[in-house]
Amino acid sequence: MAHAPGDPHVLVLGGTTEARALAAALAEVAGLRATSSLAGRVAEPRLPAGEVRIGGFGGPDGLAAWLRAERVAAVVDATHPFAAVMSGNAAAAAAATGVPLLALRRPGWAPVPGDDWHPVASLADAAALLPALGRRVLLTSGRQGIAAFAHLDGLHFVARSVDPPEPPLPASLDVLLDRGPFTLDGERAVLREHRIDVVVTKDSGGAATAPKLTAARELGLPVVVVTRPPLPAGVPVAETVPAALAWLAARGLTPR
Repeated sequence: MAHAPGDPHVLVLGGTTEARALAAALAEVAGLRATSSLAGRVAEPRLPAGEVRIGGFGGPDGLAAWLRAERVAAVVDATHPFAAVMSGNAAAAAAATGVPLLALRRPGWAPVPGDDWHPVASLADAAALLPALGRRVLLTSGRQGIAAFAHLDGLHFVARSVDPPEPPLPASLDVLLDRGPFTLDGERAVLREHRIDVVVTKDSGGAATAPKLTAARELGLPVVVVTRPPLPAGVPVAETVPAALAWLAARGLTPR
């Protein structure tokens, strides 16, 4: 939808399913300009509706300058729950410019009866724990996290990522290039065919990658779960796209 020079401008820091859904909703709002910003870490990202920019801003100062130059009225941080640097930059830039900021975060996963979860604070902690849990590891922490396991020569890793990972890598490694959403039958097949005996994941939440948790529970496999980093202090949170739209509506940016 075309916009006029005086239309209010919303920046969506994207890359998630929720960010794409929010961008699609905002693209239908008359008299509103919405821009989605993607980090550019995936070679062929799923582009959201509306205006899109790809690449970094140059830290919090660069983002603040962009907010001023583009006359942004509000920012929605809908990045991945583990994009702590970007979330920190957004909070600092919002504070420097006075632009309202909302974090859009889907709820994290919660264990259910039968789960054998091992929460850890970091990928390094996950790597330290693995030798006591198994020898064949399904690693679903993203290609940039694989380096944390490169020193574990006694384990075999099956790493799943959208794009091929770069060194350093574990000596014994199979790479599955795939993109969610994943099915329960598909996850069962991966665990059985690769004889997986332990799973590593980040607590990204959502339904797209949750079937691996069910499949692991069915097979009685331990799951090492990297917990989310905290959001910057004072940033309000919406757990759903409708809640984010309501927050924007309260600021006169979308219809109530």
